[in-house]
Amino acid sequence: MIYSFLNLQKICYTSRNWQAILKTLSIVFLIIILVSLTRYVESSINLFPVRPPRINEVLVAIGVFIILLLLFSKVTQKVSLFIAIVLIISLFVILKQPTLSLIASKSLRALSGQNQALAKFTDIRWIGFSYIAFRLIHTLRDKQKDRFNNVNLETYINYCLFFPTLPAGPIDRLDHFKSEISHTKEDKLNDFAIGGKRIVLGLFKKFAISDSLALIALNNTNAVQVDSTPWMWTALFAYSFFIYFDFSGYSDIAIGLSRLMGVKMPENFNKLYLMPNLATFWNSWHITLTQWFRAYFYNPFTRYLRTRKKPLPITIAIFITHVATMVLIGMWHGLTWNFIIWGVWHGLGLFIQNRWSYFLTQVMKKRQDNLLINNVLYIFSTACTFIFVSVGWVWIAVTEPEISWHFLRNLAGIGE
Repeated sequence: MIYSFLNLQKICYTSRNWQAILKTLSIVFLIIILVSLTRYVESSINLFPVRPPRINEVLVAIGVFIILLLLFSKVTQKVSLFIAIVLIISLFVILKQPTLSLIASKSLRALSGQNQALAKFTDIRWIGFSYIAFRLIHTLRDKQKDRFNNVNLETYINYCLFFPTLPAGPIDRLDHFKSEISHTKEDKLNDFAIGGKRIVLGLFKKFAISDSLALIALNNTNAVQVDSTPWMWTALFAYSFFIYFDFSGYSDIAIGLSRLMGVKMPENFNKLYLMPNLATFWNSWHITLTQWFRAYFYNPFTRYLRTRKKPLPITIAIFITHVATMVLIGMWHGLTWNFIIWGVWHGLGLFIQNRWSYFLTQVMKKRQDNLLINNVLYIFSTACTFIFVSVGWVWIAVTEPEISWHFLRNLAGIGE
């Protein structure tokens, strides 16, 4: 429904557009009302972690939304787009930060007359909102830059809420999604075969490989209990492959389900642990996320730092943009210190690798044709990249920073 912020005045010139919009909104509101009515259905099956709100509260929320929508249509497009982006980011922060989520949960319980003592920060978690937020911001920013191609409200909602990709991506672009669902597929049987194979592959990665690796992979428990340095490295490397097969397995399932529906989603992983440096690793790990941050943060921020009245030296600009980008990627995963430190780790790594690659390029100019040296450097740099990435996973696998530091010291053989 954010689409109404994008192009409300323009699409309202014809009654046909109005009819299409009202039809789509009616279906959306009806689904919301039907979901809220499950509160009054006695069942042993719980569709949600908490009971849906009362029907009168839902109706009030829908009314408030319609009023806000009409108010937004009265302000300039520039202002409405800016407010929409701020609201999305604010909601994202609330949902990602445990303390803020708990406060929001208590507030909602207070408004509905429920016991606040029962509130949990997980009560208002919305699966897939991270990906929904990125799709919304992508379209809002494109509208600000006059790069937004008009679509009908039905297509836009389907794009934002495309269910196969909500749990783990990929993050598709609106233009690509629109072309996929509007294009008539002649060979549907081929799509079905490819999608089915991809789903089977994803299930095998997730339940056969990833879940098996989880038995020995690094976690909060064995980070404290294991005191043998070799076994610590074993647990760490097991976690590296665990998180890859787990995440890529989900992506394969999402891509396969999408293909069954006739939509070809972009790839999200590509031989990432065989990459010789961090830059190529991040071009192979969660590819659509990296591309999103490159397009909507890294490149604009770099241009700003280099084109301001007093441009920063290139080395300082590279350092700031790499660290800032990776910290934001870490915060996108979770607004906790572990994810922030993980972002700093990769930001510093990218900066050091960038400067080292530049230095190495200058030194190796006369030896570029030496196949042996190139092969040795490739193997060495690939191993170093894998180890660096694996050590960084400590901040993801272990949720407490103090335990993470303890594990890293023991990993290095330093101990207490």
